[in-house]
Amino acid sequence: MNPRRLAAVARKETLHVLRDWRSLSLALAIPLVLILLYGYALTLDLRLVPTVVWDQSKTPASRELLELFAGSPYFSIRSHRDGYTGLQHDLDSGAAMIALVIPADFAARVDAGRPVAIQVIGDGSDANTSRLAMTYATTLGAIYAGNVAAEQKELQGRGRLRPAVVMEQRSWYNPDLRSQTVLIPGIIALVMVVVAAMLTSTTIAREWESGTMEQLISTPLTAPELIFGKVVPYFAIGMIDVALAVFIGRWVFDVPIVGNAGLLFALAALFLTGILFFGLLLSILLKSQVLANQMAIITGFMPTLLLSGFVFAIENMPVPLQILTYIFPARYFIAILRGIYLKGIGLDILWLDAVFLGVYALIMIVAANRAFAFKLE
Repeated sequence: MNPRRLAAVARKETLHVLRDWRSLSLALAIPLVLILLYGYALTLDLRLVPTVVWDQSKTPASRELLELFAGSPYFSIRSHRDGYTGLQHDLDSGAAMIALVIPADFAARVDAGRPVAIQVIGDGSDANTSRLAMTYATTLGAIYAGNVAAEQKELQGRGRLRPAVVMEQRSWYNPDLRSQTVLIPGIIALVMVVVAAMLTSTTIAREWESGTMEQLISTPLTAPELIFGKVVPYFAIGMIDVALAVFIGRWVFDVPIVGNAGLLFALAALFLTGILFFGLLLSILLKSQVLANQMAIITGFMPTLLLSGFVFAIENMPVPLQILTYIFPARYFIAILRGIYLKGIGLDILWLDAVFLGVYALIMIVAANRAFAFKLE
């Protein structure tokens, strides 16, 4: 490749990007919008679940239990009802997601040291939240039962109740178990896929549609010079978007990079290269800006959102889908992002994911060059 001709094509494409202020604005605004939208809206944390209560006991013992729920950050008692009809109305209308039913003989059974069942009804239309809420409710019930047993033993003069086994919980890499800490690195990958594929998917198609491709072909330019020259300005925009996403993650969502920031940007550049040439390949094959752009979003955004481990754990997917995830580079890049962001690990552990990204980038470069050469024949 001739460096001068390559630089000329890069300069031409840069001027086109700068003159097309709408596309440039979108390229810089989309990362901001996506990371703020997903960072605030997409949360897996359980907080203040609206709860409705039917307390048939109405005794100090039942009120003590309800105070335990009210003082928890996970539940918010919104109303009290006097029957299943009221409970169902609140669950049907969405005024509550969890219902607690305390039986009339609750206090008598507690005082007598006999087992008592408290009914927990969850709104299964939101399965994940309902499952978590019922698990937390069961845990609070166990805490209450332990407190009651300790008080009864102490009142009987048998000393304090000492549990035989105490589980000490520690969460490494994300001590507060904030979902944003896990999601922000994944959002960076999502932003890069959307922006990169969207930008380059229209470059070659635009030349075909506007009739300027024939002029470019008639010049001494070679296919690699034209392709690489067109990618250069979008690569620069993509790296700016990465820096912007990292900045927002740090200063808006308080998710710092624990590991080597230089390594993160280097591997982001490798991932970005593969995605840019993927978008360019679609532009070469489809020859239509609209079609290439739509295909880039469908084949880039959806797999990154659903099949990369960004939101849904790959281990919980059916085996055929788990195998399918290996062909999407976002799977490896998200693993790299979380490893550097949260664990502070380096290439000694992430080398295999980096190799896969390199192989993907090489395949896309070769495929784009061969497809363009084939179109010119």
